[in-house]
Amino acid sequence: MTHKGAILVLSGPSGAGKSTIINAASDEIGEYYFSISTTTRAARAGEENGVDYFFVSKESFEEDIKAGNFLEYAQVHGNYYGTSLKAVRLALDKGKLVIFDIDVQGHRLVRAKMNDITTSAFITPPTLKDLERRLRARCTDDESVIVNRMENAKNEIRAVGEYDFTIINDTVEIAAKQFVIVAKAARLKQSSEDELKFVSQWLGGK
Repeated sequence: MTHKGAILVLSGPSGAGKSTIINAASDEIGEYYFSISTTTRAARAGEENGVDYFFVSKESFEEDIKAGNFLEYAQVHGNYYGTSLKAVRLALDKGKLVIFDIDVQGHRLVRAKMNDITTSAFITPPTLKDLERRLRARCTDDESVIVNRMENAKNEIRAVGEYDFTIINDTVEIAAKQFVIVAKAARLKQSSEDELKFVSQWLGGK
């Protein structure tokens, strides 16, 4: 069966286990493209172009801004960062599921531009206390970062109703199974164009 291109937006607090779930489900969701950011900053040691970021010149980035090729972009410490629609459109044309791991604001932007083919899921641990436990268990962040991540999570959880699905990551195995169902549902979503085409074919069919 030929897969149709579709967009799946994932949001949720840092520490919710989004990448772990994607990795656990990757064999069952068909071909997908994980949307990565484009930046004008230089690659750091160990970073690869097209894996960690798309590294481009400032001139090239600004040309794409003028051409409307960014879903969103920002300037941070003198460098541009943004989500390029060119790579997204290319993946969609190839029938891939395009996965975004973005925040609540990013989800709203994707909805505003490509609502027709977008499905979304909010991934979260069962409670705020569970999130705190996970963040502390990682031992990668200092106290101020943990406090900041938890404050952000408290704000983001209020937007959970804007998403099509909520996946509660209590155990990775169950969450990954739910994620596979959501990914398959995303591919079944009909755009307005698809619906009009279907109605026309249905009415004109034998």
